[in-house]
Amino acid sequence: MKFNRRAFLGTTVGALAAPMIVRAAGHGGKPRVVVVGGGAGGATAARYIAKDSAGEIDVTLIEPTRAYYTCFFSNLYIGGFRDMDSLGHSYGNLAATYGINVLHDWATGVDRDAKTVMTAGGYNLPYDRLILSPGIDFVDGAVAGWDVSAANAMPHAYKAGSQTELLRAQIDAMPQGGVFAMVAPPNPYRCPPGPYERVSMVAHRLKETNPTAKILIADPKESFSKQGLFEEGWNNHYAGMIERIGPDFGGADVEVDPVAMTVSIDGDVNNVDVCNVIPAMKAGRIAEIAGVTDGNWAPVNAADLSSRMDENVHVLGDAAAQGDMPKSGFSANSQAKVCANAVRGALTGSTVFPARFANTCWSLIETNDGVKVGATYEATEEKIAKVDGFVSATGESAAVREATYQESVGWYDGITADMFS
Repeated sequence: MKFNRRAFLGTTVGALAAPMIVRAAGHGGKPRVVVVGGGAGGATAARYIAKDSAGEIDVTLIEPTRAYYTCFFSNLYIGGFRDMDSLGHSYGNLAATYGINVLHDWATGVDRDAKTVMTAGGYNLPYDRLILSPGIDFVDGAVAGWDVSAANAMPHAYKAGSQTELLRAQIDAMPQGGVFAMVAPPNPYRCPPGPYERVSMVAHRLKETNPTAKILIADPKESFSKQGLFEEGWNNHYAGMIERIGPDFGGADVEVDPVAMTVSIDGDVNNVDVCNVIPAMKAGRIAEIAGVTDGNWAPVNAADLSSRMDENVHVLGDAAAQGDMPKSGFSANSQAKVCANAVRGALTGSTVFPARFANTCWSLIETNDGVKVGATYEATEEKIAKVDGFVSATGESAAVREATYQESVGWYDGITADMFS
């Protein structure tokens, strides 16, 4: 079925009783919401709170970049299916249409007692509710021999933009018959199918420009998302090009040398031409600074994404430890709508709907060969819990796979409109 924006934007039905109104002294007595991070979670939450509160809530969005480049679909840039401009989105409409104060700055501190957010630019912003959607950072020392200072030599490209452009340029500059290596991340991490869609897109590009090149994957995981679908696709489209080394053969024992351009797997040293290091991940730094993480991720209550450490702080998307939902753009957008509804209700007394969540992750393996996995979820006292799910089947027809890819394009247009339009 072709994905349509109306279906995408539809949310929940059935209202809960309105909560007590909690007001604080903002501009003109308005309650204040500060949102940190302007991605699929933060931009969506800011837009929905501002749009649906009709000016009753003062909303500030703190985001250092002036253009947001989506991590989702960035692999398609690497494969040559999209250009970088198609992945970039402006915050201008959030300010002009919804009256959101978009502050291009870094959030550097949170005082939860005083309920303020400090920025690198010297601002000290009060809040009644704080929404953190900072995405991911990398775990120090996760890959021996690599840290973020080596990201120019061995890009992670797991924060879209210049890193994505760098990785594609390195792939295009590979010598004929060269080796592309990927160090895959351990669970949990942003976009579970992402590294393997990336392998597919690198293989697609190399098949066209460098058909004798090889791809080597060092993977610490026993299995990965959509594994049967990817392996089927690799065999059909890129036979003999891709080798994955799992933990049984040393895929969890990896060391890299960004100067020598080598990857050591269980002591076996491999000379490579390009190395994409995707380290272990944790919540974006501001969540740790705010004191709402368990050391890596931020535990939240399922019903409203409020922090388990502070009911006035909410954490969305990749940074949240919420239960069964994968860390994805779709998940962050879905969580943001639930959170926005709950925050608006708490601050203005508006109707709060029962929390319902959904996610779908699409991946492109080769031209018009799209696959997907997804599920619906509900809030329990313990976590966001999976209700049911679906996944593409191996052996599907070319027509079904093309329809799946076209569905993903419709979703991309829908979610970016939902975030920024």
